[in-house]
Amino acid sequence: MPPGDGFTDAQRTRLAQAVVATEQAIGLHVVLRVGRLDGGRAAAEAVLAARGESAPASVVVAVDPTARTLEIVTGSRAAEVLDDRTCALAALAMTSSFAAGDLVGGIRNGLQVLADHGRNLRTPHLSTF
Repeated sequence: MPPGDGFTDAQRTRLAQAVVATEQAIGLHVVLRVGRLDGGRAAAEAVLAARGESAPASVVVAVDPTARTLEIVTGSRAAEVLDDRTCALAALAMTSSFAAGDLVGGIRNGLQVLADHGRNLRTPHLSTF
């Protein structure tokens, strides 16, 4: 998450902690982008593509509070962990909080949904069977 002018240090810390917790829960890279998102979904997809080799195992959560837009974009491996239904639930959790004026809480709620409902597809070691 790039530093933003609109958040306090405490809010940035809370968001960073939520990103780390989500990454640990689902085993993917989480990119949180809050700010102007010219181009909507295409811009979020460009953020994902810019991840290079880590793009397949990444999810981008892009929020533009001014334009009132939210995009969740997954790489190819990430789409196996975070299906459309899970992303839709996360978006709903976020937008509900956004409507109540809670940007930080909404983002944290959405990341928590991704963490709770994502399927971490770790390959079990054969010796455990």
